[in-house]
Amino acid sequence: MKPQMKHRVGLGFDVHRLVTGRPCILGGIVFTHARGPLGHSDGDAVLHALADALLGAAGLDDLGTLFADREPRWKDADSSTLLAEVVRRVHAAGWRVGNVDIVIATEGPKIAPRRAEMRATLARLLGVEADAVNVKGKSLEGLGALAGGMGVAVQAVCLLEHEA
Repeated sequence: MKPQMKHRVGLGFDVHRLVTGRPCILGGIVFTHARGPLGHSDGDAVLHALADALLGAAGLDDLGTLFADREPRWKDADSSTLLAEVVRRVHAAGWRVGNVDIVIATEGPKIAPRRAEMRATLARLLGVEADAVNVKGKSLEGLGALAGGMGVAVQAVCLLEHEA
C-alpha cells in the first residue's frame, strides 16, 4: 500500500500582454490603468498562475484543460469564479491550502500600493488567513519595451496539506 503524502507543492506560471481597451484585473483587484491583460477570460494572470499551482499540487488537470480558451462559455469569464471551482476540486481531492507565494512582474500597474488588498482578496478566495498569502510585485526592468509592449508575468507556488 502506497503511503499518503501529507504535503504537496505546486508551481504555476502565466503571462499576458497588457493592451488598451481591457480592464486591468490582477489578483481579483481592478487597477486603474490604461491597459489590461489580454485573454479569453478576464486575463487575470495572478489567479491563473495560482490556479495552476493548486491544480498541479493536487495532481489534477491544468487550468487550460479545465477551462479551455476554445470554449465560448469561458469568454470574458471572471477568473475568481474559475479559481473558486479549482479550490472546490482541490478540497474534493482531500487537500487544503497551507500557503501561497506569488511574484507579479510587470511594467504595468504598481503592485505595492494594493498588495495588502490583493493578499486579503486572495485569502478570501482560498479560504485561508491573509498571512498564508504573500504577494510581491517586481519590475520587468524595461524588458517589456523590448518585446514591443507591456505585459504581466506571474509565478505562483503553493503548499497543500492533506486533510486527515
